[in-house]
Amino acid sequence: MPPTKLLMSVLKALIVEDNAFMATVLQDMLQQYASKISVVDIAETGKDAISLIASIQPNVVFLDIELPDMTGFELLQQLEGINFQTVFTTSHSHYAIKAFRFNALDYLIKPINESELDEAIKRLLKSANNSTIVKNALSNLEVQSIENQKLVLPQQNGTLRLPLKQITHIEGERNYSYIHLSNGNKELSSKNLAYFEEILIDKNFYRSHRSYLVNGFHIKELIDGNFILKNGMEIPISRRRETEAKTWFFSLE
Repeated sequence: MPPTKLLMSVLKALIVEDNAFMATVLQDMLQQYASKISVVDIAETGKDAISLIASIQPNVVFLDIELPDMTGFELLQQLEGINFQTVFTTSHSHYAIKAFRFNALDYLIKPINESELDEAIKRLLKSANNSTIVKNALSNLEVQSIENQKLVLPQQNGTLRLPLKQITHIEGERNYSYIHLSNGNKELSSKNLAYFEEILIDKNFYRSHRSYLVNGFHIKELIDGNFILKNGMEIPISRRRETEAKTWFFSLE
């Protein structure tokens, strides 16, 4: 269905949520604040959701990431195709939020805030489908080696997907960041360095300095308070982080 026709009609929505109260609250909020979205049904388990997705073919699925029988990601992996938009929901799961941000997925934190729901609905209505982003996220989850995962960054003219092994370091400059790549190029992001630190800290990246986040995959050695990258570039280590940086560096596999 062309995007223009889709956005003119009412979107069929399925809520996948094991907490009946939370599901009812979300349904009521959508009814009150989102006239272009109609909740067709509610599923309490992943198994029920898979059946309902096949039968009602929703345009939008509000998907709880933690279900009684499977995770939201596992549910999506069992589908033959993803022909709907997905908005994840979570109860302050730090792991889940990091995964959403790393993959540029749309999500809502429970209890759901009216303004955040409104912003999510606006993003949803502007986009014909975010299934490609969801499929890319599932591919990331299936990758065994961290360096082969891809960082996803939404941009004005599309989505940027950068394999972690191509990122040598990220340099922060006020509220922006420069992502330096192994081919010598760099990408500008409107995200600050703290954002990248949060989502990459468990993926072999280390905040060595207030202005630098370095990828351990590209570090050759540590000399005189600097990380020396394989391309010869020096990444400074702040004095207060020297001991911690050494411990981290020598713990790398």
